[in-house]
Amino acid sequence: MENRIRLLIVDDSILIRKMLKEVFQFADDIEVVGMAADPYIAREKIKQLNPDVLTLDVEMPKMNGLQFLGNLMRLRPMPVVMVSTLTEAGAPATLDALEMGAVDYIPKPTAQDEASFRKFADRLIEKVRMAASARVQPITGKKTLNVNPVPQPDVVYSRMIAVGSSTGGTEAIRELLSTVPSTCPAIVITQHIPPVFSASLATRLDRNLAMEVREACNGLEVRPGRVIIAHGDFHLKFRREGQKLLCVLDDSERINRHRPSVEVMFDSLAQEVDSKKLVAVMLTGMGTDGAQAMKRLHDAGVPGLAQDESSSVVWGMPKAVVDLGAADQVLPLRKMAEAMLKEAR
Repeated sequence: MENRIRLLIVDDSILIRKMLKEVFQFADDIEVVGMAADPYIAREKIKQLNPDVLTLDVEMPKMNGLQFLGNLMRLRPMPVVMVSTLTEAGAPATLDALEMGAVDYIPKPTAQDEASFRKFADRLIEKVRMAASARVQPITGKKTLNVNPVPQPDVVYSRMIAVGSSTGGTEAIRELLSTVPSTCPAIVITQHIPPVFSASLATRLDRNLAMEVREACNGLEVRPGRVIIAHGDFHLKFRREGQKLLCVLDDSERINRHRPSVEVMFDSLAQEVDSKKLVAVMLTGMGTDGAQAMKRLHDAGVPGLAQDESSSVVWGMPKAVVDLGAADQVLPLRKMAEAMLKEAR
């Protein structure tokens, strides 16, 4: 097959390298052109083999994956998918990698059964295909978040904001919220993310941003000045208790192959929140999750905002919203915060 994606696998474990190579035997459009046991070997193989995409481990000898990624994104930016360990210790390092320019990540499989391996293989193949066409945004070193909220002390917001995102979304959310004041309207976010990573993301954002950021839990109140991140592996739904809107964690089946699903969050808000009190936003992401529900919200009178193609890592979910006519505005990420706050007034 012509124009196959040229992949270099970088991992210090020979077993993991063999396992990853086996995964891509199922993909006719991806060719594993080489494997490297450490970043120094990887550096030479990149020069020799000119791969299109790298898979990269975080913990490696001689130079860890983050150091190597920082050098790579400074000297030869290219799409990188992190293959990391799904642990509380590993999650912050993976989020660091996304800050430094990695396109996406996937946790290493823990279960040994064939069904779990096939599911992992399918997801990894999909992520490498996506990475090959993603917009790599090189970053020199680890970013320091430039928190510069727009002061709006006298503004009273009449609408809450609901945000959906996937690939590239952790960094898009971070940038989006960096100019939002602590007196912001209530904001709820569904980002496709595993459970340990959602907790780490919420903690990191809470530490660095002006407003309170919490991982969703049952009974958590949706209120102004608080941003709520959907709990990984649970759909984010809502219920009324008097005048309060409370979070509900739902572990029912995956929707559009995702849990949490943007579709589920938007549809739950449609049931519990007056359309005159809601703004819907779709950020970068692969696939179409949430687009149909955002269209239903839009048809009910909810303002819809979508991230534009040039600022998206993957213009999948926002494109689906635009194609359905559910976006009143299509904006670069740097203009999204101002626009959504204006709609929320």
